[in-house]
Amino acid sequence: MPLDEERSFHAGYLFLQQLCSELRLDNICRNIRNHRKITYDLHAVLTDLIYARILSPSSKLSSYAYCQTLLEPPKYSLHNVYRALSVLAEESDFIQEELYRNSNFVHPRNTRVLYYDCTNYYFEIEEENGNKKYGKSKEHRPNPLVTMGLFMDADGIPLAFDLFPGNQNEQVTLKPLETKVIRDFECSDFIFCSDAGLGSKNNRFFNSFGNRSYVITYSLKKMKKEERDIAMKPTQFRIPGSNKMIDLRTLDETDETVFNTVYYKEVPLVTGDMDETVIVTYSPKYKKYQQKIRSRQIERAQKMLQNTGSIRRGKTQNDPARFIHKTSVTGDGEIAEKNVYELDEERIREEAAYDGFYAVVTNLEGDVREIININKRRWEIEENFRIMKTEFEARPVYVQRDDRIKAHFLTCYISLLVYRLLEKKLGEGFTCSQILETLRGMNMTLLSKNSGYIPSYKRTLLTDALHDVFGFRTDYEFISKSSMRNIIKETKLKKSTKAKI
Repeated sequence: MPLDEERSFHAGYLFLQQLCSELRLDNICRNIRNHRKITYDLHAVLTDLIYARILSPSSKLSSYAYCQTLLEPPKYSLHNVYRALSVLAEESDFIQEELYRNSNFVHPRNTRVLYYDCTNYYFEIEEENGNKKYGKSKEHRPNPLVTMGLFMDADGIPLAFDLFPGNQNEQVTLKPLETKVIRDFECSDFIFCSDAGLGSKNNRFFNSFGNRSYVITYSLKKMKKEERDIAMKPTQFRIPGSNKMIDLRTLDETDETVFNTVYYKEVPLVTGDMDETVIVTYSPKYKKYQQKIRSRQIERAQKMLQNTGSIRRGKTQNDPARFIHKTSVTGDGEIAEKNVYELDEERIREEAAYDGFYAVVTNLEGDVREIININKRRWEIEENFRIMKTEFEARPVYVQRDDRIKAHFLTCYISLLVYRLLEKKLGEGFTCSQILETLRGMNMTLLSKNSGYIPSYKRTLLTDALHDVFGFRTDYEFISKSSMRNIIKETKLKKSTKAKI
Protein backbone atom coordinates (compact mmCIF):
# COMPACT_ATOMS: atom_id res chain seq x y z
CA MET A 1 0.00 0.00 0.00
CA PRO A 2 1.52 3.37 -1.01
CA LEU A 3 2.53 5.83 1.70
CA ASP A 4 -0.10 8.45 2.68
CA GLU A 5 -2.73 7.04 0.32
CA GLU A 6 -6.30 7.42 1.64
CA ARG A 7 -8.33 4.21 1.36
CA SER A 8 -11.41 4.97 3.49
CA PHE A 9 -14.03 7.42 2.19
CA HIS A 10 -17.36 8.72 3.47
CA ALA A 11 -20.31 8.10 1.14
CA GLY A 12 -23.28 9.19 3.27
CA TYR A 13 -23.04 12.70 1.84
CA LEU A 14 -24.21 11.43 -1.57
CA PHE A 15 -27.82 11.42 -0.38
CA LEU A 16 -27.41 14.98 0.89
CA GLN A 17 -25.75 15.96 -2.37
CA GLN A 18 -28.76 14.79 -4.35
CA LEU A 19 -31.04 16.89 -2.14
CA CYS A 20 -28.80 19.94 -2.59
CA SER A 21 -29.02 19.38 -6.35
CA GLU A 22 -32.82 19.21 -6.19
CA LEU A 23 -32.77 22.46 -4.18
CA ARG A 24 -30.87 24.09 -7.08
CA LEU A 25 -28.10 25.25 -4.73
CA ASP A 26 -25.74 25.34 -7.71
CA ASN A 27 -27.98 27.87 -9.47
CA ILE A 28 -28.23 30.00 -6.33
CA CYS A 29 -24.46 30.04 -5.90
CA ARG A 30 -23.91 30.69 -9.61
CA ASN A 31 -26.09 33.80 -9.43
CA ILE A 32 -24.11 35.04 -6.43
CA ARG A 33 -20.76 34.27 -8.09
CA ASN A 34 -21.72 36.08 -11.28
CA HIS A 35 -22.80 39.36 -9.72
CA ARG A 36 -19.98 39.34 -7.16
CA LYS A 37 -17.28 38.22 -9.62
CA ILE A 38 -16.17 35.41 -7.27
CA THR A 39 -13.40 33.18 -8.63
CA TYR A 40 -13.52 30.28 -6.15
CA ASP A 41 -16.22 27.57 -6.14
CA LEU A 42 -18.82 28.98 -3.72
CA HIS A 43 -21.18 26.06 -4.36
CA ALA A 44 -18.54 23.50 -3.38
CA VAL A 45 -17.71 25.42 -0.20
CA LEU A 46 -21.34 25.79 0.85
CA THR A 47 -22.35 22.19 0.15
CA ASP A 48 -19.28 20.86 1.94
CA LEU A 49 -20.14 22.99 4.97
CA ILE A 50 -23.64 21.48 4.89
CA TYR A 51 -22.36 17.90 4.59
CA ALA A 52 -19.89 18.43 7.43
CA ARG A 53 -22.51 20.07 9.68
CA ILE A 54 -24.83 17.08 9.29
CA LEU A 55 -22.26 14.28 9.23
CA SER A 56 -19.40 15.54 11.41
CA PRO A 57 -20.27 18.86 13.09
CA SER A 58 -17.23 20.80 14.24
CA SER A 59 -15.23 23.96 13.55
CA LYS A 60 -14.68 25.24 10.01
CA LEU A 61 -11.09 23.96 10.13
CA SER A 62 -12.17 20.49 11.23
CA SER A 63 -15.00 20.50 8.69
CA TYR A 64 -12.51 21.20 5.92
CA ALA A 65 -10.37 18.30 7.14
CA TYR A 66 -13.43 16.01 7.28
CA CYS A 67 -14.36 16.85 3.69
CA GLN A 68 -10.96 15.59 2.57
CA THR A 69 -12.31 12.10 3.34
CA LEU A 70 -15.38 12.40 1.09
CA LEU A 71 -15.44 10.56 -2.23
CA GLU A 72 -15.04 14.04 -3.76
CA PRO A 73 -12.49 15.92 -1.63
CA PRO A 74 -12.38 19.74 -1.86
CA LYS A 75 -10.48 21.37 -4.70
CA TYR A 76 -10.62 24.76 -2.99
CA SER A 77 -8.34 26.04 -0.22
CA LEU A 78 -9.18 26.59 3.44
CA HIS A 79 -8.90 30.37 3.08
CA ASN A 80 -11.73 30.19 0.51
CA VAL A 81 -13.99 28.84 3.26
CA TYR A 82 -13.48 31.94 5.39
CA ARG A 83 -13.87 34.23 2.38
CA ALA A 84 -17.12 32.46 1.53
CA LEU A 85 -18.53 33.02 5.02
CA SER A 86 -18.65 36.79 4.50
CA VAL A 87 -20.40 36.35 1.15
CA LEU A 88 -22.92 33.87 2.54
CA ALA A 89 -23.77 36.24 5.39
CA GLU A 90 -24.48 39.12 3.00
CA GLU A 91 -26.55 36.88 0.72
CA SER A 92 -28.44 35.12 3.51
CA ASP A 93 -31.84 36.65 2.68
CA PHE A 94 -31.49 35.86 -1.02
CA ILE A 95 -30.39 32.29 -0.31
CA GLN A 96 -33.30 31.67 2.06
CA GLU A 97 -35.81 33.10 -0.40
CA GLU A 98 -34.50 30.96 -3.27
CA LEU A 99 -34.33 27.83 -1.12
CA TYR A 100 -37.95 28.30 -0.12
CA ARG A 101 -39.02 28.49 -3.76
CA ASN A 102 -36.79 25.62 -4.84
CA SER A 103 -37.79 23.38 -1.94
CA ASN A 104 -41.15 23.04 -3.67
CA PHE A 105 -39.30 20.91 -6.24
CA VAL A 106 -38.57 18.44 -3.46
CA HIS A 107 -41.63 18.67 -1.20
CA PRO A 108 -44.56 21.05 -1.90
CA ARG A 109 -44.58 23.51 0.99
CA ASN A 110 -47.56 23.65 3.32
CA THR A 111 -47.76 27.27 4.47
CA ARG A 112 -51.33 27.20 5.75
CA VAL A 113 -49.90 27.35 9.29
CA LEU A 114 -46.57 29.01 10.13
CA TYR A 115 -44.92 28.36 13.49
CA TYR A 116 -42.47 30.77 15.10
CA ASP A 117 -40.13 30.42 18.05
CA CYS A 118 -36.82 31.74 19.36
CA THR A 119 -33.81 30.26 21.07
CA ASN A 120 -30.40 31.57 22.05
CA TYR A 121 -26.83 30.43 21.55
CA TYR A 122 -23.84 31.28 23.71
CA PHE A 123 -20.31 32.26 22.71
CA GLU A 124 -16.95 31.28 24.15
CA ILE A 125 -15.94 34.91 24.75
CA GLU A 126 -15.93 37.09 27.83
CA GLU A 127 -17.21 40.45 26.52
CA GLU A 128 -20.20 41.66 24.52
CA ASN A 129 -19.62 42.44 20.86
CA GLY A 130 -21.98 43.12 17.93
CA ASN A 131 -25.06 40.88 18.20
CA LYS A 132 -23.42 38.95 21.03
CA LYS A 133 -25.05 40.45 24.14
CA TYR A 134 -25.55 39.30 27.69
CA GLY A 135 -29.14 38.19 28.00
CA LYS A 136 -31.40 35.59 29.56
CA SER A 137 -29.97 32.24 28.48
CA LYS A 138 -32.28 29.25 28.30
CA GLU A 139 -29.33 27.21 29.58
CA HIS A 140 -28.60 29.87 32.25
CA ARG A 141 -25.05 30.39 30.98
CA PRO A 142 -23.12 33.60 31.70
CA ASN A 143 -21.64 33.81 28.18
CA PRO A 144 -22.71 36.46 25.64
CA LEU A 145 -25.70 35.33 23.56
CA VAL A 146 -27.25 35.67 20.14
CA THR A 147 -30.95 34.95 19.55
CA MET A 148 -32.25 32.99 16.56
CA GLY A 149 -35.83 33.45 15.39
CA LEU A 150 -37.13 30.59 13.23
CA PHE A 151 -40.24 30.12 11.11
CA MET A 152 -41.42 26.59 10.30
CA ASP A 153 -44.20 25.46 7.95
CA ALA A 154 -47.09 23.14 8.79
CA ASP A 155 -45.04 20.06 7.85
CA GLY A 156 -42.21 20.84 10.27
CA ILE A 157 -39.85 22.11 7.54
CA PRO A 158 -37.91 25.32 8.32
CA LEU A 159 -39.00 28.34 6.30
CA ALA A 160 -36.84 31.30 7.33
CA PHE A 161 -34.59 32.53 10.14
CA ASP A 162 -32.85 35.63 11.39
CA LEU A 163 -30.49 36.60 14.20
CA PHE A 164 -31.02 39.23 16.89
CA PRO A 165 -28.96 40.62 19.80
CA GLY A 166 -29.05 38.30 22.79
CA ASN A 167 -30.37 40.99 25.14
CA GLN A 168 -33.34 41.89 22.93
CA ASN A 169 -36.87 40.99 24.00
CA GLU A 170 -37.95 38.00 21.91
CA GLN A 171 -41.38 39.52 21.27
CA VAL A 172 -39.95 42.26 19.05
CA THR A 173 -38.09 39.74 16.85
CA LEU A 174 -41.29 38.58 15.16
CA LYS A 175 -42.39 41.53 13.02
CA PRO A 176 -39.14 42.03 11.04
CA LEU A 177 -38.87 38.36 10.05
CA GLU A 178 -42.59 37.85 9.43
CA THR A 179 -42.66 40.98 7.26
CA LYS A 180 -39.79 39.52 5.24
CA VAL A 181 -41.67 36.23 4.82
CA ILE A 182 -44.82 38.04 3.68
CA ARG A 183 -42.93 40.28 1.24
CA ASP A 184 -40.18 38.07 -0.17
CA PHE A 185 -41.72 34.61 0.13
CA GLU A 186 -45.17 35.77 -1.00
CA CYS A 187 -46.74 34.03 2.01
CA SER A 188 -49.56 36.26 3.21
CA ASP A 189 -52.43 33.85 3.87
CA PHE A 190 -51.60 31.78 6.95
CA ILE A 191 -52.36 30.99 10.57
CA PHE A 192 -49.59 32.14 12.91
CA CYS A 193 -48.81 29.87 15.86
CA SER A 194 -46.37 30.44 18.73
CA ASP A 195 -45.99 30.00 22.46
CA ALA A 196 -47.23 32.51 25.02
CA GLY A 197 -43.83 34.19 25.33
CA LEU A 198 -44.13 35.47 21.76
CA GLY A 199 -47.86 36.09 21.86
CA SER A 200 -47.91 39.71 23.00
CA LYS A 201 -50.95 41.85 22.21
CA ASN A 202 -48.92 43.68 19.55
CA ASN A 203 -47.94 40.42 17.83
CA ARG A 204 -51.52 39.16 17.94
CA PHE A 205 -52.76 42.46 16.54
CA PHE A 206 -50.14 42.27 13.76
CA ASN A 207 -51.51 38.87 12.74
CA SER A 208 -55.10 40.10 12.63
CA PHE A 209 -54.72 41.80 9.24
CA GLY A 210 -55.17 40.57 5.69
CA ASN A 211 -55.73 36.84 5.51
CA ARG A 212 -53.71 36.12 8.64
CA SER A 213 -54.98 34.81 11.96
CA TYR A 214 -53.36 33.23 15.00
CA VAL A 215 -53.38 30.41 17.54
CA ILE A 216 -51.14 31.17 20.53
CA THR A 217 -50.69 29.39 23.83
CA TYR A 218 -52.20 31.31 26.72
CA SER A 219 -51.23 31.32 30.38
CA LEU A 220 -54.16 30.52 32.65
CA LYS A 221 -52.11 31.64 35.64
CA LYS A 222 -51.68 35.13 34.15
CA MET A 223 -55.35 35.66 33.33
CA LYS A 224 -57.38 38.15 35.31
CA LYS A 225 -58.91 36.38 38.30
CA GLU A 226 -62.50 36.71 37.12
CA GLU A 227 -61.60 35.38 33.66
CA ARG A 228 -59.52 32.56 35.13
CA ASP A 229 -62.38 31.54 37.43
CA ILE A 230 -64.68 31.23 34.41
CA ALA A 231 -62.05 29.39 32.37
CA MET A 232 -61.34 26.80 35.05
CA LYS A 233 -64.87 26.38 36.37
CA PRO A 234 -65.56 22.64 35.86
CA THR A 235 -68.91 23.20 34.15
CA GLN A 236 -69.77 23.91 30.49
CA PHE A 237 -67.02 21.77 28.99
CA ARG A 238 -67.67 19.84 25.79
CA ILE A 239 -66.19 17.08 23.67
CA PRO A 240 -65.09 18.34 20.22
CA GLY A 241 -67.88 17.66 17.74
CA SER A 242 -70.61 17.57 20.41
CA ASN A 243 -72.80 20.30 21.91
CA LYS A 244 -73.51 18.36 25.12
CA MET A 245 -72.29 20.23 28.20
CA ILE A 246 -70.11 18.27 30.64
CA ASP A 247 -69.23 18.86 34.29
CA LEU A 248 -65.63 17.71 34.80
CA ARG A 249 -66.47 16.67 38.36
CA THR A 250 -68.72 13.90 37.02
CA LEU A 251 -66.00 12.24 34.93
CA ASP A 252 -64.81 8.74 35.78
CA GLU A 253 -61.16 9.23 34.87
CA THR A 254 -60.41 5.53 35.42
CA ASP A 255 -62.47 4.80 32.30
CA GLU A 256 -60.10 4.43 29.32
CA THR A 257 -62.29 6.43 26.93
CA VAL A 258 -62.69 9.28 29.41
CA PHE A 259 -58.97 9.18 30.25
CA ASN A 260 -57.98 9.62 26.58
CA THR A 261 -60.55 12.30 25.74
CA VAL A 262 -59.80 16.03 25.56
CA TYR A 263 -62.58 18.32 26.82
CA TYR A 264 -62.84 22.02 26.02
CA LYS A 265 -64.71 25.24 26.63
CA GLU A 266 -64.61 28.61 24.86
CA VAL A 267 -64.21 31.81 26.85
CA PRO A 268 -64.72 35.15 25.01
CA LEU A 269 -61.89 37.61 25.61
CA VAL A 270 -62.12 41.30 24.80
CA THR A 271 -58.72 43.01 24.68
CA GLY A 272 -59.22 46.62 23.65
CA ASP A 273 -60.56 46.52 20.09
CA MET A 274 -59.62 42.84 19.61
CA ASP A 275 -62.27 40.13 19.84
CA GLU A 276 -60.58 36.89 20.81
CA THR A 277 -61.50 33.51 22.20
CA VAL A 278 -59.60 31.54 24.82
CA ILE A 279 -60.02 27.82 24.23
CA VAL A 280 -59.45 25.97 27.50
CA THR A 281 -58.82 22.24 27.26
CA TYR A 282 -58.83 19.62 29.99
CA SER A 283 -57.18 16.22 29.58
CA PRO A 284 -57.19 13.53 32.30
CA LYS A 285 -54.17 11.99 30.58
CA TYR A 286 -52.26 15.29 30.70
CA LYS A 287 -53.33 15.69 34.34
CA LYS A 288 -51.82 12.33 35.26
CA TYR A 289 -48.61 13.22 33.42
CA GLN A 290 -48.27 16.51 35.32
CA GLN A 291 -48.98 14.78 38.63
CA LYS A 292 -46.28 12.21 37.90
CA ILE A 293 -43.71 14.89 37.09
CA ARG A 294 -44.56 16.91 40.20
CA SER A 295 -44.44 13.81 42.41
CA ARG A 296 -40.84 13.21 41.33
CA GLN A 297 -39.97 16.85 41.96
CA ILE A 298 -41.49 16.68 45.45
CA GLU A 299 -39.41 13.58 46.19
CA ARG A 300 -36.29 15.50 45.17
CA ALA A 301 -37.35 18.44 47.34
CA GLN A 302 -37.78 16.10 50.32
CA LYS A 303 -34.25 14.78 49.78
CA MET A 304 -32.98 18.37 49.76
CA LEU A 305 -34.59 18.92 53.17
CA GLN A 306 -32.29 16.23 54.58
CA ASN A 307 -29.32 18.47 53.78
CA THR A 308 -30.57 22.04 54.01
CA GLY A 309 -27.10 23.49 53.57
CA SER A 310 -27.17 22.52 49.90
CA ILE A 311 -30.52 24.15 49.10
CA ARG A 312 -30.25 26.82 46.44
CA ARG A 313 -33.21 28.47 44.75
CA GLY A 314 -33.31 27.21 41.18
CA LYS A 315 -33.55 29.39 38.11
CA THR A 316 -36.16 27.34 36.24
CA GLN A 317 -39.88 26.94 36.81
CA ASN A 318 -39.42 23.19 37.19
CA ASP A 319 -36.71 23.30 39.85
CA PRO A 320 -37.76 21.13 42.84
CA ALA A 321 -36.43 23.78 45.26
CA ARG A 322 -39.54 25.85 44.51
CA PHE A 323 -41.45 23.44 46.76
CA ILE A 324 -39.25 24.31 49.75
CA HIS A 325 -40.37 27.15 52.03
CA LYS A 326 -37.76 29.00 54.08
CA THR A 327 -38.70 30.75 57.33
CA SER A 328 -36.14 33.31 58.53
CA VAL A 329 -38.12 35.03 61.28
CA THR A 330 -39.99 33.86 64.37
CA GLY A 331 -43.75 34.15 64.87
CA ASP A 332 -43.10 37.41 66.75
CA GLY A 333 -41.38 38.92 63.73
CA GLU A 334 -37.89 38.59 65.22
CA ILE A 335 -34.96 37.39 63.13
CA ALA A 336 -34.57 33.67 63.78
CA GLU A 337 -31.29 32.24 64.97
CA LYS A 338 -31.36 29.84 62.04
CA ASN A 339 -33.45 29.31 58.91
CA VAL A 340 -36.23 26.74 58.99
CA TYR A 341 -36.94 24.78 55.81
CA GLU A 342 -40.11 22.81 55.13
CA LEU A 343 -42.18 21.51 52.24
CA ASP A 344 -44.35 24.28 50.78
CA GLU A 345 -47.73 22.53 50.79
CA GLU A 346 -49.57 25.67 49.68
CA ARG A 347 -47.37 26.02 46.58
CA ILE A 348 -48.00 22.35 45.76
CA ARG A 349 -51.78 22.81 46.04
CA GLU A 350 -51.68 25.94 43.88
CA GLU A 351 -49.84 24.15 41.08
CA ALA A 352 -52.02 21.04 41.31
CA ALA A 353 -55.12 23.15 40.62
CA TYR A 354 -53.92 23.60 37.02
CA ASP A 355 -53.27 19.91 36.35
CA GLY A 356 -54.76 18.78 33.08
CA PHE A 357 -55.65 22.29 31.90
CA TYR A 358 -54.19 24.03 28.85
CA ALA A 359 -55.27 27.12 26.91
CA VAL A 360 -54.78 28.91 23.60
CA VAL A 361 -56.01 32.31 22.47
CA THR A 362 -57.20 32.73 18.89
CA ASN A 363 -59.18 34.95 16.53
CA LEU A 364 -60.06 31.96 14.34
CA GLU A 365 -63.65 30.93 13.94
CA GLY A 366 -64.37 27.34 13.07
CA ASP A 367 -63.85 23.78 14.22
CA VAL A 368 -62.19 23.76 17.62
CA ARG A 369 -60.58 20.42 16.75
CA GLU A 370 -58.56 22.13 14.03
CA ILE A 371 -57.40 24.83 16.45
CA ILE A 372 -56.35 22.24 19.02
CA ASN A 373 -54.48 20.23 16.37
CA ILE A 374 -52.67 23.33 15.09
CA ASN A 375 -51.26 24.00 18.54
CA LYS A 376 -50.33 20.34 19.06
CA ARG A 377 -47.70 20.55 16.32
CA ARG A 378 -45.71 23.29 18.06
CA TRP A 379 -43.40 20.57 19.42
CA GLU A 380 -41.84 20.25 15.96
CA ILE A 381 -40.26 23.70 16.04
CA GLU A 382 -38.77 22.86 19.44
CA GLU A 383 -37.49 19.65 17.85
CA ASN A 384 -35.88 21.70 15.07
CA PHE A 385 -33.95 23.71 17.64
CA ARG A 386 -32.98 20.50 19.44
CA ILE A 387 -31.59 19.01 16.23
CA MET A 388 -29.55 22.13 15.50
CA LYS A 389 -28.19 22.42 19.03
CA THR A 390 -27.61 18.75 19.78
CA GLU A 391 -27.19 16.81 16.54
CA PHE A 392 -25.61 19.61 14.48
CA GLU A 393 -23.77 21.13 17.46
CA ALA A 394 -24.67 24.70 16.50
CA ARG A 395 -23.46 25.68 19.99
CA PRO A 396 -21.02 26.67 21.34
CA VAL A 397 -20.10 29.05 18.57
CA TYR A 398 -16.41 29.88 18.31
CA VAL A 399 -16.53 32.23 15.32
CA GLN A 400 -16.22 35.86 16.37
CA ARG A 401 -17.14 38.24 13.55
CA ASP A 402 -20.83 39.06 13.09
CA ASP A 403 -20.77 38.17 9.38
CA ARG A 404 -19.21 34.77 10.05
CA ILE A 405 -21.68 34.14 12.85
CA LYS A 406 -24.53 34.84 10.40
CA ALA A 407 -22.95 32.48 7.85
CA HIS A 408 -22.48 29.79 10.50
CA PHE A 409 -26.16 29.85 11.37
CA LEU A 410 -27.12 29.99 7.70
CA THR A 411 -25.27 26.70 7.12
CA CYS A 412 -26.97 25.24 10.21
CA TYR A 413 -30.34 26.39 8.88
CA ILE A 414 -29.74 24.91 5.40
CA SER A 415 -28.51 21.69 7.02
CA LEU A 416 -31.75 21.50 8.98
CA LEU A 417 -33.77 22.13 5.81
CA VAL A 418 -31.88 19.38 3.94
CA TYR A 419 -32.29 16.97 6.85
CA ARG A 420 -36.04 17.62 7.17
CA LEU A 421 -36.52 17.06 3.43
CA LEU A 422 -34.56 13.81 3.74
CA GLU A 423 -36.94 12.78 6.53
CA LYS A 424 -39.94 13.51 4.31
CA LYS A 425 -38.53 11.31 1.56
CA LEU A 426 -37.94 8.43 3.97
CA GLY A 427 -41.33 8.65 5.68
CA GLU A 428 -42.05 8.20 9.37
CA GLY A 429 -40.29 4.90 10.02
CA PHE A 430 -36.93 6.11 11.35
CA THR A 431 -35.75 8.39 14.16
CA CYS A 432 -33.41 11.34 13.79
CA SER A 433 -30.65 9.50 15.65
CA GLN A 434 -31.02 6.43 13.43
CA ILE A 435 -30.86 8.47 10.24
CA LEU A 436 -27.82 10.50 11.26
CA GLU A 437 -25.96 7.54 12.73
CA THR A 438 -26.52 5.59 9.52
CA LEU A 439 -25.42 8.41 7.21
CA ARG A 440 -22.34 9.07 9.33
CA GLY A 441 -21.31 5.42 9.22
CA MET A 442 -21.66 4.82 5.48
CA ASN A 443 -18.01 4.41 4.55
CA MET A 444 -16.44 2.92 1.43
CA THR A 445 -13.04 1.24 1.23
CA LEU A 446 -10.93 1.70 -1.89
CA LEU A 447 -9.28 -1.64 -2.70
CA SER A 448 -6.65 -0.14 -4.96
CA LYS A 449 -6.13 3.00 -6.95
CA ASN A 450 -7.28 1.44 -10.21
CA SER A 451 -9.94 -1.04 -9.09
CA GLY A 452 -12.92 0.05 -7.02
CA TYR A 453 -14.75 0.20 -3.70
CA ILE A 454 -16.41 -2.12 -1.24
CA PRO A 455 -18.94 -0.91 1.36
CA SER A 456 -17.60 -0.80 4.94
CA TYR A 457 -20.93 -0.46 6.71
CA LYS A 458 -23.83 -2.68 7.76
CA ARG A 459 -26.72 -3.02 5.37
CA THR A 460 -29.99 -2.30 7.22
CA LEU A 461 -33.62 -1.52 6.49
CA LEU A 462 -32.64 2.15 6.67
CA THR A 463 -29.79 1.87 4.14
CA ASP A 464 -32.18 -0.04 1.87
CA ALA A 465 -34.76 2.74 2.25
CA LEU A 466 -32.16 5.40 1.43
CA HIS A 467 -31.07 3.58 -1.71
CA ASP A 468 -34.64 2.90 -2.82
CA VAL A 469 -35.77 6.49 -2.32
CA PHE A 470 -32.76 8.13 -3.95
CA GLY A 471 -32.43 5.67 -6.83
CA PHE A 472 -28.81 4.56 -6.50
CA ARG A 473 -26.98 1.91 -4.47
CA THR A 474 -23.64 1.85 -2.67
CA ASP A 475 -24.19 -1.55 -1.03
CA TYR A 476 -23.04 -3.83 -3.84
CA GLU A 477 -20.25 -6.25 -2.93
CA PHE A 478 -18.00 -4.33 -5.30
CA ILE A 479 -18.36 -0.99 -7.09
CA SER A 480 -15.89 -0.13 -9.82
CA LYS A 481 -14.44 3.36 -9.94
CA SER A 482 -16.32 4.07 -13.16
CA SER A 483 -19.60 2.95 -11.56
CA MET A 484 -18.92 5.18 -8.57
CA ARG A 485 -18.29 8.12 -10.89
CA ASN A 486 -21.69 7.48 -12.48
CA ILE A 487 -23.35 7.37 -9.04
CA ILE A 488 -21.75 10.68 -8.11
CA LYS A 489 -22.85 12.16 -11.43
CA GLU A 490 -26.42 10.97 -10.83
CA THR A 491 -26.58 12.70 -7.44
CA LYS A 492 -25.80 16.01 -9.12
CA LEU A 493 -28.76 15.87 -11.50
CA LYS A 494 -31.95 17.84 -10.84
CA LYS A 495 -34.43 14.96 -10.91
CA SER A 496 -37.37 16.44 -9.06
CA THR A 497 -40.76 17.34 -10.46
CA LYS A 498 -42.14 20.74 -11.37
CA ALA A 499 -42.33 23.09 -8.42
CA LYS A 500 -45.70 23.80 -6.86
CA ILE A 501 -45.76 27.27 -5.40
